Amino acid sequence: VHLVESGGRLVQPGDSLRLSCVVSGDTFSNYAMGWFRQAPGMEREFVAGITWSGGNTDYADSVKGRFTISRDNAKNTVYLQMNSLKPGDTAVYNCAASRYIHGPPPRFVGEYNYWGQGTQVTVSS
Repeated sequence: VHLVESGGRLVQPGDSLRLSCVVSGDTFSNYAMGWFRQAPGMEREFVAGITWSGGNTDYADSVKGRFTISRDNAKNTVYLQMNSLKPGDTAVYNCAASRYIHGPPPRFVGEYNYWGQGTQVTVSS
């Protein structure tokens, strides 16, 4: 299974950005999907997750109300819409695929089976 993220770039505080992650190599709807991020010197942290159908989503408290995760199973793509970006959102953002399709979206790194290489998001004035 191959995951490729795109959309990261340098933006100013308050700007919006949409990340995309295209999945290939298996049936996309077999997987719950998640977005994680890792800032320099920090551990990778959960940002958002979505079930295989898109019917259930979950967010870290730090992004709730600002970020929205969605998926298009016809396009094998998961998105992360990020609004009201802050300097603290600066990180490498990775998407990940999980075979845990029963219940809410997984939150832990160990529950995800496949990872993309990441895309850099920098929020700075």
